[in-house]
Amino acid sequence: MTTDNRVTKDRIVIRPNVLFVCSKNQWRSPTAEAIYRNDDRISVRSRGTSRSAVQTIRASDIVWADAVLVMEVKHQQRILADFPGESKFKPLHVLDIPDDYQFMDNELVELIKSAAEMILDELAEAI
Repeated sequence: MTTDNRVTKDRIVIRPNVLFVCSKNQWRSPTAEAIYRNDDRISVRSRGTSRSAVQTIRASDIVWADAVLVMEVKHQQRILADFPGESKFKPLHVLDIPDDYQFMDNELVELIKSAAEMILDELAEAI
């Protein structure tokens, strides 16, 4: 498991790396990254599967991640097709969040939290 370490006072805190993925890395995955950026349980990045994404997913992102949370099944399928070696043993979770929201839309924030919290809690406890 690759992790980012952080020293706080007298101890090292090990946090799992979580990658959020949508299509264009414009609304959904950047919202998830913004929500969890300061969460002490995890380190977070966001990427998009589209070639025109703000930040396009790369093999190194999959390698970095301890878990990948995708917004739709098509993102999971794209990752498995484009990065078969890197994603073979990687936990890929589908959050089932449609592309109907803009960045930090209140409903989008609630959907992401509702879909991701249990996964993130389990991931943090596994460390």
